[in-house]
Amino acid sequence: MPFLPMVRSLICQAPRASCQLRKMIIAGGSDTTPTTLTWAISLLLNNPHVLRRAQDELATKVGRDRHIDESDIHRLVYLQAIVKETLRLYPAAPLIPREFNKDCIIGGYYTLSGTRLMVNLHKIFRDPQIWEDPLEFKPERFLTTHKDVDIKGNHFELIPFGAGRRMCPGASFALKVVHLALASVLHAFELSTPSDAPVDMSERFGLTSMKAEPLEVLIAPTLP
Repeated sequence: MPFLPMVRSLICQAPRASCQLRKMIIAGGSDTTPTTLTWAISLLLNNPHVLRRAQDELATKVGRDRHIDESDIHRLVYLQAIVKETLRLYPAAPLIPREFNKDCIIGGYYTLSGTRLMVNLHKIFRDPQIWEDPLEFKPERFLTTHKDVDIKGNHFELIPFGAGRRMCPGASFALKVVHLALASVLHAFELSTPSDAPVDMSERFGLTSMKAEPLEVLIAPTLP
C-alpha cells in the first residue's frame, strides 16, 4: 500500500494514534528541509562563483520579468546539481539505522538477527575512493563525472534519503520544496554576509546535521 493511503487508514482505524502520526509526519520534514536549505545557502555564500553561475542560469532560463514557478525546475540543471552536492557534503540525516530481521553474513562477519546497524552516510559521501576532491564544493561533478547519479536510492554512493523499502517516504516532496525554495531565493535576491565574512561551516551533530553557528545573511531584492 502507498505510504499516504496507509497512514490515512491507520488514522481512521486508531483515532487516538492520529495525533502521534501527524507529529511523526510533520517532524520528519520540519528539521531536514530547512537544514538542507541553510547548508546550501552557506555553501553558496562561501563559493561566490557557484552562486553567480546559479543566478546566471536563472536569469537565462526564467528571466527577470516574473517569479519562478515549479514548472521551471526541470530546466535548472545547475541548481539541481547544487542541491545534490549540498546533500552529499551535509546530509540532513548523517546516520541511517537498520535492523536485521534474520541472521546473515556481511563482509565476512556473521550478524545475528536483531542486530542494529548505523549506516554512516557522512563518511560514505566524503569517501575519496568514490569522490574526487571529496571535501570540495563542486556541483559541476553532477554534470560531468557523476551526471548519472541520482538521489532516489538507486546509487549507493549518494543516498541522502536512504534506499529500498525503508527510504524516506517524503523524499520527492522534500526535493521539490528545496529546489523551489532555493531557486526562488537566488532568483529574487542578492545574498551576502555581514562584512563579507566567510560563513562558519562547523557542524553540530545529532539526529540531523545542523550548523553549529546560526547563519547570518544579508538579502537585497532584485526583481521588480
